[in-house]
Amino acid sequence: MSSFALTFAQAVAEAAELPLDEVLPLVTSPPRPEMGQLAFPCFGLAKQRRQAPPAIATEIAARVAVSPPLLRVEPMGPYVNAFLDAGAVAGEVLPEVLTRGEQYGRVDIGQGGVVCVDFSSPNIAKSFGLHHLRSTVIGHALVGLLDAAGYKPVGINHLGDWGTQFGQLLHIWFEQGDEAVLAERGVAYLHELYSEFNRRKQQDPSLQQRARERFKALESGDPEARRLWKLFRDVSVREFERIYALLGIRFDEVRGESHYEDLMPPVLAELESKQLLQRSQDATVINLEADDLGVALVKKDDGSTLYLTRDLAAAQYRYDTHGCVRSLYVVGAAQALHFKQMIRVLELLGRDWAGGIEHVPFGLLRLANQKMSSRDKTTVLLLEDVLNEVVALARQTIVSGAEQRGRPLPDDIDELAHRIGVGGLVFNDIKNRRMRDVNFDWDTVLSFEGETGPYLQYTAARIASLIEKSGRAPRADIDASLLDGPHELATCLALADLPAALTRAVEQSEPSLLADALLSIAARFSTLYSNREWKVLSDDAALSDARLALAASVRQSLVNGLSWLGIPVPDRM
Repeated sequence: MSSFALTFAQAVAEAAELPLDEVLPLVTSPPRPEMGQLAFPCFGLAKQRRQAPPAIATEIAARVAVSPPLLRVEPMGPYVNAFLDAGAVAGEVLPEVLTRGEQYGRVDIGQGGVVCVDFSSPNIAKSFGLHHLRSTVIGHALVGLLDAAGYKPVGINHLGDWGTQFGQLLHIWFEQGDEAVLAERGVAYLHELYSEFNRRKQQDPSLQQRARERFKALESGDPEARRLWKLFRDVSVREFERIYALLGIRFDEVRGESHYEDLMPPVLAELESKQLLQRSQDATVINLEADDLGVALVKKDDGSTLYLTRDLAAAQYRYDTHGCVRSLYVVGAAQALHFKQMIRVLELLGRDWAGGIEHVPFGLLRLANQKMSSRDKTTVLLLEDVLNEVVALARQTIVSGAEQRGRPLPDDIDELAHRIGVGGLVFNDIKNRRMRDVNFDWDTVLSFEGETGPYLQYTAARIASLIEKSGRAPRADIDASLLDGPHELATCLALADLPAALTRAVEQSEPSLLADALLSIAARFSTLYSNREWKVLSDDAALSDARLALAASVRQSLVNGLSWLGIPVPDRM
C-alpha cells in the first residue's frame, strides 16, 4: 500500500469516524483514470448506518479534509473517490527514488529473519533439462526478493544424489559403463545409461529389484559403489555449476540428500519412540489418513530410506543450523502431497517451527503445447542448449539492429547478447503466476515489445542513453509542479507502488507480482515517451530537470526490481 493510499485512508477514517485499520485494507484503485486514483467502498457501512451506500459515500466525501497530495474527493455511486495532485505526488516520489538510489523499493518486513529457500535441486547423473528452469529461476527470484524485503535468505540446492535411481545407474554401469567415455561426455553419458536401464526394465521388471539391491549396497557402504557414486556426483556438479554460472545463479548451500545419511537414524528412532510407525506390506509407514493425507512411506523392508525420511532429516538440520523463521520449497505442484505429509509428520513430532515451512508449487513448462517434466527419462531438451540458442538469437538481433541503423557493433556484443538472452528467458517465466503452465516460445522470449524481459531492459537502457546525451546528472531538487499531466501522475504512482509490490510478492511467494509492477512502470513511462509533444530535454531548464528526474527514477526502479528477480540490465542496447 503506497503512502498516498495511507493518506487517503487516514482522511476517510477521520471523516467517517472509523478505525484506520478498517479503512486501509478496503482502499482500492478505480477502473479508469477519470474516476480518480483511489477509492473507498461504502457497502460494508450500509447495515451499520442504515443508509444506502451512495448516501454514505456522499456524506463521507463532504467531510473529508482535502490537502496535498489529495486534490479533491468526490462521491461516485457507492464509492468515495480521491483525485491526487500530480505535482505533489511527483514531489514526494521522485526525490525519494533518486536519493535512495539502489536502495529504493527495499523494505524491512523481514527484520533480519532467516529464510531457507530450497530450489533447483536437480538429480545427479541426469541432464540439466529445460524442465528444471522453473524451480531454478523462481527460487532465485525469491532469494532476491527476500533479501530486498529485509530477510536473510539462504539459497539451498538440495541435490538428488541418493535413492533407488542410483541403484539403477549402478546396475547398468556394471554391465556397460566406461570411465573413459564418462570423462569425455559427462552427464550426457550417464543420462543415456539411465535411459537404457529404464528401456530394459520395460521388458524385464525384475531389474527394478536388482536396482534396489544395488542401492542397498551403496547405503551399506560398499567401497566400489561409493567410489562410483562420488564419481557420478562430481561429474554432475561440475556441469551444474557451469549452467548456474550462465544464469548468474549462486547458492549459499549445496548439499545432496546423501548429506543427511547419518541424520536419518535419529529421525527414525524418534518416530518409533513416539509410536508413529506402522508396518504395511513391504514397508514402514506413517498413517496420516486421519488428516486426509494417506499413508506416508518412511522405510523399505530392506532398510533403504525414502524421500520423506531424508527430507525430515534435512528440515531438522536446516532449522538447527540456520534457525530459519520460514523455509520455502520451490518444487513442482505434483509434489504437494509429499510436503503436506512432511509438515504434518514434523507437527506430530512436536516441531513448532513446522508452521514456517511452505511448499511453493508451480505449473508445467510447455514447449509446442507439450508438457515438460523431470519424469521424462528418454528425451530431454537441455537447458544449456536453450541458453546458448537464446544468446545466439539475441546476438543476431543486435547485429540486425546495428546494420539497419548503420552503426558499428558494440565492443561488448557477446556480453550484451548474454544479458538480453538470459534476461528474456528468465522473465518469460517470472512474469507468469507460478501456478500457471508456461508456454516457451522463442519469438516471445526475445521480443522487444510486450511483456518481456528485453522490453524492460530496453526501456532502462534507453533512459540511460537519454541521461548520457543530456550531459547533466538527474537532480532530486526539482520543480515537481511542472509534472502535472495525467500520464506523469500515473508513472509516479507506479513508481510509488514498488515497495508495496515487493511486499506482496514476498508475502505470497509470487515473483510475478513484482514483475507486474515493473511492467506497469515501463508501460506508463512509454506512454509518455512516445508522445512527440513530451520531450525530456528542451530550452526550459526547469522542465528538463523535472522530466529527467522522472526518467531517471523509472530507470532506477526498473534496474532495482530486475536485479531482485535475477535479471541483468545492460547500460545500453
